Amino acid sequence: MTRISRKLRKWTSEALDLPQDILLDMPRLTLIGSRQLYIENHRGVLNFTPEELLLALSSGRLRIGGSGLVIRSILPEEISVEGEITSVHIERTGEDL
Repeated sequence: MTRISRKLRKWTSEALDLPQDILLDMPRLTLIGSRQLYIENHRGVLNFTPEELLLALSSGRLRIGGSGLVIRSILPEEISVEGEITSVHIERTGEDL
């Protein structure tokens, strides 16, 4: 995404009072304690074990670490994970660095 395009989307988001995650194609994460994580706007599961979940994002990857991780539900752009969540890390790639 070009710099001008990002600025235009940010301005539009602020002017129209729209959520930035929708306009800027960002993931929305909802963490409930350290036991449940709900992720919207992902691009697919890259890897999953009971200790780690790796998701593709539009501009990188999302790495969730923990123990006893279980995918409770998965839809094309939404996923719900339960277990002992100890880390959430976004790995950016491309122009967004």
